[in-house]
Amino acid sequence: MVDNRLDTLFLALSDPTRRGMLADLKGGEKTVGELAAPHRMSLAGASKHLGVLTRAGLVEQRKAGRQRLCRLKGERLREASDWLLQWEDFWNGRLDALETALREMGDG
Repeated sequence: MVDNRLDTLFLALSDPTRRGMLADLKGGEKTVGELAAPHRMSLAGASKHLGVLTRAGLVEQRKAGRQRLCRLKGERLREASDWLLQWEDFWNGRLDALETALREMGDG
């Protein structure tokens, strides 16, 4: 079964500019201009990235006069973390097996 919500979430997280914007929002609300500035991009370019983040449920936008303010919605990050954690046992098992094989090779 395809999980479109998860696909949308990971698509949003796949871009370094969008991850940077999320990191910037950890400190609190920012305007679109404040989010665009460190990435040397136009407001239109920043708005496109923010649209992806908003559709993924990672950012909430509101109007304040003539400005659009953005804030982080961290709850969706928990979904990504939970999905990744399900693979932790798998990879720990693989790494443990590799460690055992390397030790056996060293003893031989």
